[in-house]
Amino acid sequence: MIENPTGSSVAPNGVNAALAKKNIQDVVIRFAGNSQDGIQSIGGFLARLGGRTEKDVMTYMTIPATISGGPSIFQVRLGTGDVLSAGDDVDILVAFYQHSFNDHINSLRDGGVLLYDSDNVQPDPNQKRYRAVGIPITSMTVEAIGGTAKDKGKNMFVLGLVARMFDLDVPKLETMLQGYYKGKNEDVIRSVLGAFHAGYGYDVGKVADTFQFTPAIAKSETKKVVTDGNQAIAYGALVAGVRFGAGYPITPWSSIMEILRVELPKYGGIFVQTEDELAAIAMACGGSYAGYLSLTGTSGPGISLKSEAIGWAIMAEMPVVIIDVSRGGPSTGLPTNVEQSDLNICVYGSHGDAPRIVLAPASVEDCFYTTIEAVNLAREYSCPAFVVSDQALATRVETWDMPDFAKLCQNIDPKLEPRGPNYKPYENTADGIARHAPPGTRMLDGKYPIVTGLEHDESGHPASRPANHVMMTTKRRRKLQVLAAKLPKAQVFGPPEGNVLLVGWGSTEGPIREAVERARAAGESVSSLHLRYISPLQPGIEEIFDGFNHVFVVEINDEGLYGLGQLAMLLRARFADKKIRGINKTDGLPFKVREILAGMNEKLKTPVQ
Repeated sequence: MIENPTGSSVAPNGVNAALAKKNIQDVVIRFAGNSQDGIQSIGGFLARLGGRTEKDVMTYMTIPATISGGPSIFQVRLGTGDVLSAGDDVDILVAFYQHSFNDHINSLRDGGVLLYDSDNVQPDPNQKRYRAVGIPITSMTVEAIGGTAKDKGKNMFVLGLVARMFDLDVPKLETMLQGYYKGKNEDVIRSVLGAFHAGYGYDVGKVADTFQFTPAIAKSETKKVVTDGNQAIAYGALVAGVRFGAGYPITPWSSIMEILRVELPKYGGIFVQTEDELAAIAMACGGSYAGYLSLTGTSGPGISLKSEAIGWAIMAEMPVVIIDVSRGGPSTGLPTNVEQSDLNICVYGSHGDAPRIVLAPASVEDCFYTTIEAVNLAREYSCPAFVVSDQALATRVETWDMPDFAKLCQNIDPKLEPRGPNYKPYENTADGIARHAPPGTRMLDGKYPIVTGLEHDESGHPASRPANHVMMTTKRRRKLQVLAAKLPKAQVFGPPEGNVLLVGWGSTEGPIREAVERARAAGESVSSLHLRYISPLQPGIEEIFDGFNHVFVVEINDEGLYGLGQLAMLLRARFADKKIRGINKTDGLPFKVREILAGMNEKLKTPVQ
């Protein structure tokens, strides 16, 4: 956070006089405009620049749910230390329009800086809470690149302003701009660079503070990558060896599908855009049946449609990876807002007893590695594996260490070696794991198994005998119990015992950890536990719970009929511990650190029932 300046002089019109550069460790910048203004591009360039200049970065964005567009924001937090959240309060607010100012001025911290387009915005001239700096962004952009371009380059003008204000690496930014627009004609590139240089050439130091980041404490020698969560999932699937996928477009899953459509053919694979969600899961099941572990994905409404075929995959014990990039629901709900309300359907969503693996990545980097793990677990335990992401992770941009592709890349092509006598794919073994032979595999005894959604015997042939159904139901459950015993033990962030344990899953990890650090700095006894394995749960959780007086599960979904969110209800059912309670919200926005702490303090006032 930028500290409040001291000793600044203010001109009669309220504009700050020139000040020397101030050292900062991190900054939160929010760009507020319309979706057509390219503010996502500004944020993306800043995030990627951070990854190339020894800065940690995290972003947050909102986009309108309607095709016609509308108000939108992109928030970037850049820092030379650990950045765990996108930031509670905004240090710099860039307002393109009056509605941008009206809607977001309350997010600006006391003493923060409002940069506004004086062609379109009129702030309150009498306020004293923040410093308002007016710049004619629209007219200066038109002047820089020509009237025929109108104001379409003003996002690049603002990028130049910010680069000047924070002493950013201009040559690297120019290289990134030229690379991004290389497919356009030279006039477009000339306009982009013209607007950027016009913004950078504006002497912002005459009207506002300028800053420079303090050097990183420990310079990393590891190469960095900068991606959003959906990109990380897509490339994780490629590295894991997935070569077939099928899907249907839906926000916010669609960009994974688009990446795989382009990238899979480069590695001998294919991605099929199907006519609907039912066809997508059916094709993925068919690909896995053929011996090529397959992937499909969607968001909440699509999981509802896929549920019947998911049940088939569980009964047939077919390995398939299902990506759920969840959003606000139910029904069409909030297509462009975050919510963690798909957990129940991912864990339980099929008729009958239908156990499956469910994993939840906690960060953009974890999206990559969790997808690889989901592929491997689906193959090893021969059952569907869900990766439950969300809209916040899907669009969030983070910088993370370059993966070791030489170690991670794997070939999972089908094995067609002949199977010996008495081969039974569903044999009732101690581990309960099915062992399929892809179609075309020769059976040495001439007896070929089949695959069906009907209850079946150990060879796959339909069998409805009561004792057989009991045996096969137990077998399908047992393999996940075997997996649970092999999972790594749960680990606490902070001391292993204390007053409060904050439990989270998915995209809440960063804000929860920052809340723990803030609470402990204030002398409070708080730790956290983040769950990546949702079904089955990993060992050691009950022992951790025993070490705390209060267990609060922080999740972005409704508190339900009994004051418990979806993970909290699952944990209550598993451990029968009444001290497990929920901290929930459903406003479609990621948790702020102060919201978590406020929720914790409010719960502490209420005795455990």
